Amino acid sequence: MMRPRFHVPGVNPATERVEMPEDEAEHLVRVLRLGVGDEVDVFDGRGGLWRAEIVQVGKKSAAVRPIEELEPAPELEVRLNLVIGVLKGDKIDGVVRDAVMLGVSSIQPVITERSETSRAAMARSNRLARWQRIAVSSAKQCHRAVVPPIHAVAPLDWYWSEKHDAARVMCVEPSAALGDVVAVQRIRKAPATDLIIGPEGGWAVSEVAAAHDSGAILMSLGGRTLRADAVPMVAMTALLTMWGELK
Repeated sequence: MMRPRFHVPGVNPATERVEMPEDEAEHLVRVLRLGVGDEVDVFDGRGGLWRAEIVQVGKKSAAVRPIEELEPAPELEVRLNLVIGVLKGDKIDGVVRDAVMLGVSSIQPVITERSETSRAAMARSNRLARWQRIAVSSAKQCHRAVVPPIHAVAPLDWYWSEKHDAARVMCVEPSAALGDVVAVQRIRKAPATDLIIGPEGGWAVSEVAAAHDSGAILMSLGGRTLRADAVPMVAMTALLTMWGELK
């Protein structure tokens, strides 16, 4: 029988007692109704995974003792970072969930010319904390021991100004006017790739120009019209399949 899995940052396997975060402890006690002596799996979000024994429970608290270090599920051989234009409403929730399941290394939300929100509005809604919770939940569900970081929302201009060691691939319409637009099948595997995807309404001409000037590859997914929140899943799946990562 598969043991329940919990996210416990900062696990030290040498200690006899590791306190669980309150939300994870509450789920353990109130939902799963586990008790002292039961065994669970705990992961630290950085690749560590342990079998552990529950040594204390309270109304909203619990502590475990690591018993055995386990082999986590393998990560992708490549680093695939998702740079995503902020979408309307809660559409990025699903993007975060699916990207984590596919093995994304990090997620950087950006404000673009056609984004229908601002950084200040995003901060007021505490959206980043929500996305981080979704990332943890998704990692638990798909048995990843790594929770990829989700960075604070930033302007797209800032992203272009930062130095990156990753190849940059921007999803554009096939008719994008600047530079050669290549089919997804022609994107070569690299040690690290930033996949850059726009919001509803796509990219402004100036944004495509900035990508071209920075050396980014302009990539098309073909002639089909896809929902903005479906593009990341389609693009990631296509790239990872071609690169032999979805075995």
